[in-house]
Amino acid sequence: MSGHSKWSTIKRKKGALDAKRGKLFARLIRAIEAAAKQGGPDPEANPTLATAIQKARDNSVPKDNIDRALKRAAGKESGAVEYEQVFYEGYAPGGVAVYVECLTDNRNRAANDVRSAFNKQGGSLAEAGAVGYLFSRTGVILVSAEEASEDDVLAAAIDAGIEDVEVDGDTITVKAEPSDLQEIRQALEGAGVPVQSSEVTMLPSVNVPVEDEGRAKQVLRLIDALEDCDDVQNVYANFDIPDTVLEAVA
Repeated sequence: MSGHSKWSTIKRKKGALDAKRGKLFARLIRAIEAAAKQGGPDPEANPTLATAIQKARDNSVPKDNIDRALKRAAGKESGAVEYEQVFYEGYAPGGVAVYVECLTDNRNRAANDVRSAFNKQGGSLAEAGAVGYLFSRTGVILVSAEEASEDDVLAAAIDAGIEDVEVDGDTITVKAEPSDLQEIRQALEGAGVPVQSSEVTMLPSVNVPVEDEGRAKQVLRLIDALEDCDDVQNVYANFDIPDTVLEAVA
């Protein structure tokens, strides 16, 4: 997994996200509404929506919340919001590249909040295109290495479009084209391989080592500050912080 994925996993295991669960739910519901508005409310005909719904389920968003979001997007319930997708690029301390995805109904507010987070945490915003080329859109599925083996994963879903499988400690990471994500997940689960999560994310092609604990704290404070912004949907960064430092900082 990328350093950012490990950071998110560590926080989740330590319960650090519990206090922000309401914000997480709101972010996941927003993704469902935006995907349904853009590609239609039928997940079978809209892979982006299917992935958004699955991610919400993986994070225990109640079914009623998901159903209401779909109804709002389809115009069957009031309260729908027109979201615009915007991206911001910048650098964290130490030259770490940061790519920020927002879904917002107020572009000026989103820009101000993101700029403020960068400025307060020692980072800097950059021009569009400055770091985006370092990331590629990738489907990622996580499987517990304690519940399945790499061979189990390959045997179950190699024909569904798996591009790469990596074993890192107690986690097996499966990479694929975003369009193949749901089919691979279904193949794994159909073969009895339990899936922890699946999502479309942005993976870096180059990682920046951050081994100093002080610098690691600066980088992670910026990531957390950006994720606290109401309009921010996802934050991607190419830091590579040793597991021991991540654990200590968490």
